[in-house]
Amino acid sequence: MELKTLLATVDHTLLTQGATWEEIRAICDDGVKYAAASVCIPASYVKQAREHLGDKLAVCTVIGFPNGYSTTAVKCFETEDAVKNGADEIDMVINIGWVKDKKWDELLAEIKAVKAACGGKLLKVIIETCLLTDEEKIKMCEIVSASGADFIKTSTGFAGGGATREDVALFAKHAAPHLKIKAAGGISSLQDAEDFIALGASRLGTSRIIKAVKGIEGSGY
Repeated sequence: MELKTLLATVDHTLLTQGATWEEIRAICDDGVKYAAASVCIPASYVKQAREHLGDKLAVCTVIGFPNGYSTTAVKCFETEDAVKNGADEIDMVINIGWVKDKKWDELLAEIKAVKAACGGKLLKVIIETCLLTDEEKIKMCEIVSASGADFIKTSTGFAGGGATREDVALFAKHAAPHLKIKAAGGISSLQDAEDFIALGASRLGTSRIIKAVKGIEGSGY
């Protein structure tokens, strides 16, 4: 795969609790330089990043992050605020407890409500695969497919596990054809990235791929 094609799938991500504006600005600049799909950053930096970037790069942020147990009203407010501040894409975390309680109708209604709050912007739904059984993952493929969301996403990266090849393959098998797949968490090499794309992911949430590319450039190969 051409490196340019691979980089165009990357949501260049910095979501650590101690992230500073200097660090956020640096990943914004790298996102532009390497033609990433977006930068994925904390909501508190969205307005500043949008002002810094202009229209050079999409800005993605996270909602209900990382635990997912905020109320639907709070998630909708967070979403509306992020969009007002200039976010182009929203990655929301589902309520994992509702999955365990089999509250399928509530899960569907919440995702639909957040999608409406996006005002036409892209919505990616994080189901936190490392906390779910395969049966629960398959059910969430069904629910997210029916919700109007644009992507189903594997992980926050904050729950003890990230994307696996098996989970992306499962998504590709069980999600509706219109629903895209984002793999996130633990994608640390160009080979990882190529593998996830080959399995069906069209976005990669990672902080490490552009760093890897910069390392390649620095060493001359």
